[in-house]
Amino acid sequence: MTEPVYARQRGLVLCHTCGHVCQAGEHHCPRCHSTVHARKPNSIARTWALLIAALILYIPANVLPVMRTNMFGNASENTIMSGVVEFWHGGSWDIAMLIFIASVVVPCMKFLILGTLLVTCQRKSHWAMRERARLYRFIELIGYWSMLDVLVVALVAALVQFRSLSSIDPLLGIVFFGLVVVLTMLAAMSFDPRLIWDVEVEDV
Repeated sequence: MTEPVYARQRGLVLCHTCGHVCQAGEHHCPRCHSTVHARKPNSIARTWALLIAALILYIPANVLPVMRTNMFGNASENTIMSGVVEFWHGGSWDIAMLIFIASVVVPCMKFLILGTLLVTCQRKSHWAMRERARLYRFIELIGYWSMLDVLVVALVAALVQFRSLSSIDPLLGIVFFGLVVVLTMLAAMSFDPRLIWDVEVEDV
């Protein structure tokens, strides 16, 4: 069985902007003129920084109220979880499930997966490399759906504005959650999945 030939052994690198295959000695891509790097610069450090910042902001995103409801003169402020409970008790179980999945399940899953990828890459682990690469593609896929609960709050706020009878207004908590979503997306973008496979090249 023949051993695989790696691009690094052939003196080739991939442009991160346009995907053009460049020679290792080239500093700029001949196609798009972007700076060429064999790996994303400081990928692990930048991903850790963005991930930790997202984890810190996730606390006020869950503690602070995300919306204020005023139904027929009865005003109340809801956090993410209390909003989920209120929608569920109000019969809107589909909206409750959507907010719960997008605001609790998805962010926690991204924190766990990105943390696992970072730790295993730093330790140069051979463990489940193919599965870890699939996990990275998975969080890239779900990352684009993380703003669903922000959009749901905006949509519900638009639907229930019955002049002076009832209203829903977004509050500061939704801003923190939006920042969490942006930071986790940036963390996923800054992570270089090729670091998972670098241990194979080092063993050759």
